[in-house]
Amino acid sequence: MIIVLAVALAGAVGGGAATATAQGGRSSHDRQLLFYNHSYGVFDRETADAVEHSDYLREFADFQVRTTTGTGGQTWTGRYLTGRETYLELFGVGDVAGQDGTLGSAGLGLSTERAGDLATVTARLKDGGVADPVAFLQTRDFGDGVPVPWFDAVLTATEYDAFGAWAMEYRPEYFADPRGNTEPPSFPGDVGRERYLSDDYRTHLMRDVTAVRIAVTEGDLADTVPLLRAGGFTVRTLAGGGVLAAGGGTTIRLDAVPRENAGMRQIDLSLNRPVRDRHVERIGNSTLTVGPGSRAVWTFARNGTR
Repeated sequence: MIIVLAVALAGAVGGGAATATAQGGRSSHDRQLLFYNHSYGVFDRETADAVEHSDYLREFADFQVRTTTGTGGQTWTGRYLTGRETYLELFGVGDVAGQDGTLGSAGLGLSTERAGDLATVTARLKDGGVADPVAFLQTRDFGDGVPVPWFDAVLTATEYDAFGAWAMEYRPEYFADPRGNTEPPSFPGDVGRERYLSDDYRTHLMRDVTAVRIAVTEGDLADTVPLLRAGGFTVRTLAGGGVLAAGGGTTIRLDAVPRENAGMRQIDLSLNRPVRDRHVERIGNSTLTVGPGSRAVWTFARNGTR
């Protein structure tokens, strides 16, 4: 995942692979600390280009194509669909350097809403069997060559097959920088998603991500489950492999598959207003179905095949 490459560029040492397994059961924690922030997927070039040039998506969502410079000068160019509290990041093959730019790679960012909660997540990880969680600071360069602290992150492992998840907490320095276009806090210690994201979603149809389904390898799944549990998600094992994690308004489904079948499969979205008719939009090797009602579903073909 992108943040793992940044860890390597920054010279981080150690693994910290999770020892817990993907067992079923409810969360043992009394408070949700982590919430779905965003997820990304790497798609075939036809689909990525169709997303980038889609007139429909520009009407449907707060949409932009942006190149970002992070820690160590690493850059990535993504297609972004942004809602009230959540967003999506879509890449084509080769848009990200190295392993992260291969077909079927994907990632999941989970963030805190209150300052200091990331430290509690880290403690929960250690209590849950992750011997050495990897801490990392991600920065952002707005173009002047001066990195601004963006968010702190915690990983359970720095080696992965095609998918990884991380916990993150936005930094006060980023909120203080006017170039971030963030909002004032709603309460003391507010580092939440709604504060971070623009309100431009209000002029479009898409509101938020309510569910994601991603196919991952068994190894990547085993490294992710402890993070979901530490964040307060209720994690249930699915028949045939995989887990369903519920909590915080977005449901996360991870299916266990061989590496060649890995990748983003489905995204469920809420809408700002109900629509009367059903609209089906083909976007490369994907299908976005909007309505009827206040819901949209975006499905992606496996390995870029229809």
